[in-house]
Amino acid sequence: MAPRSATALQAPTSGLRFLVAESEPTAAREKRRDSVGRSSGETYVEILALLAPGAVCHRVMPADADSTFPEGESLGGYDAVFLSGSPLSLYEDTPEVRRSLAFMNALFSSGTPSFGSCAGLQMATVAAGGTVRQNKNGPEAGFARRIVVTDAGRSHSLLKGRPGSFDAPSIHTDEVETLPDGATLLALNRSTVVQAAEIRHDGGTFWGVQYHPEIGLDEVTGALRRQADDLVKSGLARSRREVEEQADLVEGLHREPGRRDLAWRLGLDEQVTDGDLRRTELRNFIEALVIPSRERRR
Repeated sequence: MAPRSATALQAPTSGLRFLVAESEPTAAREKRRDSVGRSSGETYVEILALLAPGAVCHRVMPADADSTFPEGESLGGYDAVFLSGSPLSLYEDTPEVRRSLAFMNALFSSGTPSFGSCAGLQMATVAAGGTVRQNKNGPEAGFARRIVVTDAGRSHSLLKGRPGSFDAPSIHTDEVETLPDGATLLALNRSTVVQAAEIRHDGGTFWGVQYHPEIGLDEVTGALRRQADDLVKSGLARSRREVEEQADLVEGLHREPGRRDLAWRLGLDEQVTDGDLRRTELRNFIEALVIPSRERRR
């Protein structure tokens, strides 16, 4: 795989303290590692280290029964918490879901700013009183297409720099059905009714997206291959071979981001092919919410 890189934030980031909460169950975590070399939480840790040099970044697994914080740490001691993607379905009453929601409720109560992608958005939604369901229009696989920024989203710092309509890496089978009270819809598309939102609840502020600004195109490739049978079953492809052919194109673009021919065949532009633009929401969250919040607490 081509090396991962990112342009660091311009604002000073040394001394920032981040926590990554990874709710992937153990089996899914290992399957993802086998596929792309890292779990969802490890992806966040890696990207945050590139974006914010000098920041401290810890990782916890709130869905795990034996999950613990690093010694001496608490939610209130971090400048921000990042919630990764996960195959958990937040409408199911399982021990993993209950533990994850308890973590999210504690996070809101702590007042620490938080950001989540995919299941992270769904977790915040359910913890704050909203609902999640299976994707009404079937899985959104590979990329979320034609995400449209709402009127509220145009003036919101989370989406600063995004055009009025854009694509982003995405693969999910569940979606937010209804946002909770105190939430603001920031973006949507024809496939998914909530693509980006702000949720304020119990003294906490959460910014989240259904898509994945944190992942690289190699991870899109891995997700397509891992879920090939499900994508055929859903009707998005007629055979595993078709999924593999699509994955090969994405992998080729990961290796050579300047390949205009591959970008054209996949229908993608620089909002996806340029890694810095792809990570827009992460940069905006840190610059617009995390750093100012830290300064106010000093």
